[in-house]
Amino acid sequence: MVVLVGPMGVGKSTVGQLLAERLGVVYRDTDDDIVAEQGRSIAEIFVDEGESAFRAIEKQAVRRALAEHDGVLALGGGAILDEDTRALLAGQRVAYLSMDVEEAVKRTGLNAARPLLAVNPRKQWRELMEARRHLYEGVATAVVATDGRTPEEVTQAALDALELKEA
Repeated sequence: MVVLVGPMGVGKSTVGQLLAERLGVVYRDTDDDIVAEQGRSIAEIFVDEGESAFRAIEKQAVRRALAEHDGVLALGGGAILDEDTRALLAGQRVAYLSMDVEEAVKRTGLNAARPLLAVNPRKQWRELMEARRHLYEGVATAVVATDGRTPEEVTQAALDALELKEA
């Protein structure tokens, strides 16, 4: 299994799908699992129940996916905030996809559909990254910079960094 972690908008879904294709395995995203299971968007869960309720749902989704899945798995940007989740990632092949704030602005537009970035998005993104960067790095087997790279280039860099062979 390969697990992808990193901030929102870094390209975990796009790279995850490409990586799964190249490795001949199935792609799975815990955010998609949560939306399917809950029958509503992540933004709606945040608004209706708050971040802590969402994190509890997310923690279970990640635990289940790590137990069931053996392909490429993308985790939501904040999944690594949970200590138990970080412990479950120990011993897994984990790629941290990184990007700087200017790249984040280009990719996400840092828009309001991202519940944690609703007000002053650049400042909030920087603060989120300051709080999370060491957690991403702590669980990562490899760090793959995405700045100025196409999804295909990031996929190849991840394959190389994780020393994986294509199917």
